[in-house]
Amino acid sequence: MAPFVVNKREQQQGGEKMPQPKVKLVVTGDDFGYCERRNQGIVDCFKAGGISNVSLLVNAVSAEHAADLAKRNHIPIGLHANLSEGLPVSQDLRGSTLLNKEGFFHGKMGFREVLQCGQLKMSEVEAELRAQVNRFCELVGQVPYHMDGHQHVHVLPEVREVFAQVLSDFGITYTRVPIEPGLKFGTFLPSHLRVFNAQVEKDALESIEVFHRYGIRWPDIYLGLSTMGKNMSVPNLKCALGFTLEASLEDAVNSPLIQCNDAATDSYRPVTAELMVHPGYPSQPHQGGCGEGPDDFSQSADRLHELNTLRDPFVLNYYRQRGIHLCAFKDF
Repeated sequence: MAPFVVNKREQQQGGEKMPQPKVKLVVTGDDFGYCERRNQGIVDCFKAGGISNVSLLVNAVSAEHAADLAKRNHIPIGLHANLSEGLPVSQDLRGSTLLNKEGFFHGKMGFREVLQCGQLKMSEVEAELRAQVNRFCELVGQVPYHMDGHQHVHVLPEVREVFAQVLSDFGITYTRVPIEPGLKFGTFLPSHLRVFNAQVEKDALESIEVFHRYGIRWPDIYLGLSTMGKNMSVPNLKCALGFTLEASLEDAVNSPLIQCNDAATDSYRPVTAELMVHPGYPSQPHQGGCGEGPDDFSQSADRLHELNTLRDPFVLNYYRQRGIHLCAFKDF
């Protein structure tokens, strides 16, 4: 797939010069399928112009409901591969190293601990990833436009290689590389989040060579670690997006899109970016999740806070004023 390029001759339409976007921004609502309330909140956010893309958890209890909503509302959709929460999709993982004694995934930090101890079989990781892509195709009727990892598991050591192989085999072009410019200035984040985010970025940096080797692409800029939950505000979004607006095609994060476009000296291409978000109406107790019920993250009022911030007219006007065009991965 070629990078998105706007030729100078295409900058005019009907004799009038058309304004060109500075940034093509994918705003991705993660955890689609988690519960019907989260699903509806994500759809409402899309209809209001607050998000432009969704990422589906196919092992979540309301995945089928989410897929139907995406079809009915023409929402661009990708796969949020899950190896850390709830039940697996594959039926061949009885006694798997991916699962605890109750038959559930090990959890956000538990997955990392088992991986670090060398106790995960990558053949089982591959089997589950392939099962989730196939389940996505059953639900949605097509291969996902993009595929990322729930709780950033896709950039972890060893997993990244298997993940890239699966994307390559299914012809899935795009993924997410969670390296956020300006994250080091997010001193307002609690210390445990700063430590976790720093490790995510380290893992993501080490994934770049792997993704390059398999021909996987990703947007020039990633945003979202510093703007989750109560930390999402109009000023914080403006601050995060400011780094994107300042990015040049020379200094954006190691993007293969940029490298493919270096020779196009007579063409114009906006910087591409993805903003990861988690909007929705909060889950009710005992309703939703991936087989174990909803977690505190999904039941938090932060989900509604993100929904209301993303559809705030000040945010939407800011996009228009600064030449930020919301789009989906399929538009690159």
